[in-house]
Amino acid sequence: MDFKKSILNLLLYLVLSPVIIYIILGMAGLAGSTYEMTNGETFIIWLLMAIVIKLAIVNKS
Repeated sequence: MDFKKSILNLLLYLVLSPVIIYIILGMAGLAGSTYEMTNGETFIIWLLMAIVIKLAIVNKS
């Protein structure tokens, strides 16, 4: 197992996660919805979204 590659992948997913969250919130805002999140909710969603991205981007080899 390559730890360097695993850590780089984790950092990539943690960077992509808030980008995707804000895209979703932006689309909801364009539809007329407003959302307010506390710091705790944002942190949990950030981590869960990173896990979802990791599971969605899987090598099929």
